[in-house]
Amino acid sequence: MNQTKNKKIVIAIDGHSSCGKSTVAKQLAKQLGYLYLDSGAMYRAVTLYALRNQLANNGTVNEQALVDRLEKIRIEFRWNETTQQNETYLNDENVEEEIRQLPVANHVSPVATIKDVRQAMVRQQQKLGENKGIVMDGRDIGTVVFPQAELKIFMTASPEVRAQRRYDELTAKGQQVRFDEILKNVEDRDRIDSGRKESPLRQADDALILDNSYLNREDQLKWAMEKAKERIEDC
Repeated sequence: MNQTKNKKIVIAIDGHSSCGKSTVAKQLAKQLGYLYLDSGAMYRAVTLYALRNQLANNGTVNEQALVDRLEKIRIEFRWNETTQQNETYLNDENVEEEIRQLPVANHVSPVATIKDVRQAMVRQQQKLGENKGIVMDGRDIGTVVFPQAELKIFMTASPEVRAQRRYDELTAKGQQVRFDEILKNVEDRDRIDSGRKESPLRQADDALILDNSYLNREDQLKWAMEKAKERIEDC
């Protein structure tokens, strides 16, 4: 596996929901031999905990009760040799599939706006990135978690394109969903993520924009790899 002169950098990928951040980040990390960390999965796992413990319902969250239980929430990423991917564990239980379903998606944005939740997750993320050689995607990676990242990418696509991708992904898994509900979820999450007080979604001043509305996965990865190699060479 080729790593230019064995140098390592931090790559931060931010952007709107369902625009393929995780796909690009995973592929980029694999090709570079870097650690991939899905920050969104961490917030989804916290959200799943809240749902299971009746701390979230109908888009609302019992913030104080959730904050009081943060110390009981342990999130890990474990490598699956069969799938060759990291999977999310909540208190020793594999929740990778469950956190990707619509009930969690409908509640994750209000959970992610809670200051104490974000601070707890950011501390874990920064600890993992101390030795560099990491690719992380989320909403505030280049602005809050790793503001000094050597490469920052901001990904976006139109809401309709993102909703269609999400619809195709869920129906391929056999889930019964409606396109209009998914589109509404995408638009709601954009509004909440960009308007929240704590670590809002925004493009870092030095981030490179990748609008992938009409790009396939191969072209996205090629573009990202070229930018990564340039930054590694410059270090």
